[in-house]
Amino acid sequence: MKFLLAPIAWIYGFVVWLRNLLYDDHILHSTQVSIPTICVGNLAVGGTGKTPMAEYLISLLSSDYKVALLSRGYGRKTKGFRIANEHDTAQTIGDEPMQIHTHFPDIPVAVCADRVKGVKRLQQLYPDLQCVILDDAYQHRKLRCGFYVLLTPYDCLYTNDHLLPWGRLRDLPNQSHRANVVVVTKCPSQMQPIDRRIVSNALHLASYQHLVYSSIGYAPIALNGTPLLVTGIANPLPLLEHLKAQCPDTELLAFPDHHVFTKHDIAQIMHKAEQYSCVVTTEKDYMRLLQTPLVEQLGNKLQVLAIQTDLGIDKEAFDRQILLYVSENNRKLSTINCQL
Repeated sequence: MKFLLAPIAWIYGFVVWLRNLLYDDHILHSTQVSIPTICVGNLAVGGTGKTPMAEYLISLLSSDYKVALLSRGYGRKTKGFRIANEHDTAQTIGDEPMQIHTHFPDIPVAVCADRVKGVKRLQQLYPDLQCVILDDAYQHRKLRCGFYVLLTPYDCLYTNDHLLPWGRLRDLPNQSHRANVVVVTKCPSQMQPIDRRIVSNALHLASYQHLVYSSIGYAPIALNGTPLLVTGIANPLPLLEHLKAQCPDTELLAFPDHHVFTKHDIAQIMHKAEQYSCVVTTEKDYMRLLQTPLVEQLGNKLQVLAIQTDLGIDKEAFDRQILLYVSENNRKLSTINCQL
């Protein structure tokens, strides 16, 4: 059945190819801002671990540099540029920016569909800003970032996928050439050298690109029996496998990515929750569930599972590349400012 979608994917691919060509040939204009910018993105739709990677970069840089995060704010009900504050919710800035704002309340977290406008506005508001991390901006070619981190999941590399709607790719695989670092996410915790070699051969990166492998790190939670897993994320299967390793009878109640929970959904969750000792959800889903009666109704029965990026043996090399990029470009910026 999926093969019937191939012609539509070819048409979509032509449009994407033409758009990229216009940017590559400078017919469409890209803007490069003065301060360091790090883009975290992917070629597919959702489910590659962009938010945990963005949080990892904030943790890495924020102790030494003035850092801000800029996101589109997918699913929010507001428009234009907005800086997160103590009154915001997932409805006003989106679930992922809300999660990041909750974890890093002292870091400017902004949302704006126009990334060029968003970065420039951040520079105006924070003249001492030294780096902007952009969540999910790989396809936003109006802004030419200084450093690109491209994510691709271990179980569905972009080289093994197809364009929408045949597959999950929203951009052409050859656009991976713009990445400085390609991070293979959701890898097995104990990868063998042969597994790394197979992935490396499949991706066939250029000599200037670096390949990094990461796995998901889950914060410990007290299950106290068999859980019901409730998610509204792109790919809940790794999380389900993690819980089933502890409780084989774990059941999944899955909703679409960024799903806005309705009264009917809440009633459905509460009805199923009666059969289980606890309900587990992700931080991203929790940001949206806070706007519903479910959190209060479940009380201590609701467990929120935090997810982190674990770079394992590649951590030192990855950190060094990021820190080198930010430090060198801030040094150049300081030199230019002194000359002016």
